[in-house]
Order: sequence, then C-alpha cells, then structure tokens
Amino acid sequence: MIPWKSPLLGTFLLSLLLLVGVTAWLLTDPATSRSDALKTGGLAGGAVVALYALWLNDRRRRVEERRQEVERQRQELESRRTDQDRDRVSDERFAKAVELLGHNADQVRVGALHALAGLAKSRESYRQTVLDILCSYLRRPFGHPRLSDESEAGAENELQVRNTAKRCIRSLLSPASDVDAPAYNLDLTGAVLDYFHLAEVKVGELVMRHVTLFSSTSFRDCEFTGPVWFTGTAGQPGELGGRFHCQGVTFHDRAWFSGTEFPAQTNFEGTTFSGETTFKDAVFSSDAVFKDTTFAHSLELRRTRFEGAVDLRFATPPPSLDLYNTFVDETKDLHLPPGWSTETLPDGQTRLVQL
Repeated sequence: MIPWKSPLLGTFLLSLLLLVGVTAWLLTDPATSRSDALKTGGLAGGAVVALYALWLNDRRRRVEERRQEVERQRQELESRRTDQDRDRVSDERFAKAVELLGHNADQVRVGALHALAGLAKSRESYRQTVLDILCSYLRRPFGHPRLSDESEAGAENELQVRNTAKRCIRSLLSPASDVDAPAYNLDLTGAVLDYFHLAEVKVGELVMRHVTLFSSTSFRDCEFTGPVWFTGTAGQPGELGGRFHCQGVTFHDRAWFSGTEFPAQTNFEGTTFSGETTFKDAVFSSDAVFKDTTFAHSLELRRTRFEGAVDLRFATPPPSLDLYNTFVDETKDLHLPPGWSTETLPDGQTRLVQL
C-alpha cells in the first residue's frame, strides 16, 4: 500500500490537524487556559483515532464473517461429497447383494439377505425397497420339502434361506409400541410361508392374497395402519398346518379375509377392527375365538363356515352385520352374542341367525 494512501496515516494526520486547529482556536479566547485548550484539542484528535479504531474493528469483523461463510460453504461441499461417496458405496453394496440373491449356493444367498438388511438398517431411505426385495424373494416359486416324502434336492436348504428372509423382514419393521415410527408395506402375494411370525410390529399395508401357510402363523399384538388383504389365503391341513394367532391386533383400515381357510385353531381375541371387515366364504376348520373383539365398522360373515367350537362374544358388536348362510356345527361349543341364535335347515345344516 502506498504510504500516503494508508488509512492509518490519514487518520494520524487528521488527528494531528484537529489537535493543533482546535487548540489554536480555543487559545484565541482569553478565558480559556492553555491546558484546557490542549486537553480539548487532544479529545478532538482522540475521537478521530477512536472512530478509526471502530471502523477497523468493523472491517475485521466483516472479514471474519466472510471467512467463516467461506469455511461453512467448504464444509457443506465436503459433507455433500462425503454423502455422495456414501451413497455410491451403498448403491454398490445394494446392487451386489441383489445380484448374489441369484447365487446357487444357499449360504451366499443368506449372506446377501443379511447384507441387504444391514444396509436398510443403516440407510433409512433403503428400508422399504429392501423390504420389497425380501418379500419378492419369498414370492418365488417354492416346493415345501414336507409336501412329499421325496423332497426335491436343495429344498431344505432353500427353506433355511427363506427363514432368514422372514427374520430380516421382522427385524426391519418398526415396533408397534412406537407411535411415531413409520409403518412399512409388505406384499407377499402367492408366497409359501412356514412359521410366519410378525408379532408386536407395525405394518402399513399387508397383502397376503393366495398365500400358502405352513405351521403356525402369528400376528399377535401387531398394528396395521393400512388395509390388510388375506383373500384366498390357505393353511395346510393336518400336521402341516398350525394355529393362526391374531390376538390383540389393531386393524386401522379394512381387513379382508374373504375365502381364507383356517385349518387349525384361530384366535382373534381382544382384536380391534376399525374398518370394514369381511370373512366372506372363509372356512374355520377348527375352533375360532372372537372373544372381546371390537368392531367399529361393518362385519361380513356371508357364507362363512365354522366347523369347530366358536366364541363370538364380541366386546363391541359391529354396527352393520351380514349373516347370510353363516354355518356352524351345533354339536360343538357355541358362544354367541345376545340376540343371536341358530337355525337348523331341512338339509341338516345349522346356520346363525340374528333375532
């Protein structure tokens, strides 16, 4: 910087000029002493220096703010670069894991399932996508090894892989007790499921149309925030079948069980149905428990068949009810709501009627 253009030099000269000028001007007054004139002149010169100091401090502040803004922008760019690198690595892990799901070795497929689940747990944006992939794996054609004495080669190993997929699905769903947790959707249309347990979790929409169920199935204390579709789902009879546990469940939307076959004991005790509910054409081959069940909307039991003992002592009866050709076995224990009775038809069948 050129010396005569320096703000500091200009401030010094202006301060000196004011000191001399003000002092000289005050000395023209006989009533003013020399010391007072010099003091006043010093204050005038000092004020200029103080103003320069304030200006200099403000300038330094603005420079520091600009420096901090530049540093903040640099950190944001670095953070975005880090996020992009993380996304790139996650995408590569995702693509590799999906590719390995088609590997011939069952242990490799198990590793791929765990890799996908781990990715979904660490990256929330992948959660629904990974759940969709796990469900699609369970929807693949599968011959259960217990369907025949001569099971196809590798079926038992594939069953273990599928069990891993079910456990991974369970681990990725939010607990039902967490009110603010997100609810994810599951589409298991046409799947073959063995010991399918989703107890105490929150699910959005559940699609289980034409699913084949082996062994016991449990949705105990689950919460379904979206519609639930069990249309045409069937459990296996005899030793291949198992109980259907649905106690304490909350269905916030419609629950569709039309055409569902329940081969073993079915329990809906304490369950809440907030939306439209239908068991049209459903078959309960064993005991069915609906004790303390709450229905806030309509209930359709059109052509439903109860072949075992049945307990229909609802906590809250449905405001709308369809009992057209709902059949029961009068030789079994029947616990009916007030105002319900049975009617024996000419062909010997017994159906429920509402008085």
